[in-house]
Amino acid sequence: MRIGLYPGTFDPVTHGHLDIIRRGCALVDRLVIGVAINRSKGPLFSLEERVAMLEPICAQLSQDTGCEVVVHPFENLLIQCAADVGASIIVRGLRAVADFEYEYQMVGMNRALDDSIETVFLMAEARHQAIASKLVKEIARLGGDVSKFVTPEIELRLKDKLGSR
Repeated sequence: MRIGLYPGTFDPVTHGHLDIIRRGCALVDRLVIGVAINRSKGPLFSLEERVAMLEPICAQLSQDTGCEVVVHPFENLLIQCAADVGASIIVRGLRAVADFEYEYQMVGMNRALDDSIETVFLMAEARHQAIASKLVKEIARLGGDVSKFVTPEIELRLKDKLGSR
């Protein structure tokens, strides 16, 4: 069984993330969505909330794609998380050249730690390239319409969290 790991903070999960998850499913039999506990980023949503947002989406994607998609929170090194879940592939999404520079460094470090785990980059679909969770949160915080960037369920959670209903 080929297992992949798609890590991120998913604060919140966007259509861009979902695009990468769907496409990652074509590469593996099981795709683990690694929800990072990254205190330095100061997430809007708690770990439990981010996991709760992803679980029904992943269940639906499992049905739609035939790939088992599961959510797995983690706080250790990415390469250790990959080993913990049995992943031989790390899936990363790229939006722009700036993403590549950071990801290139990460691949080098991860390969130095464990060269048996490959990283696969998927370019975001053109219509999703501008979507970043940070920008979605800012738009929502200022009362803007985020319906183009997130599912209706996530939009409601953003409104509830930010008190903008």
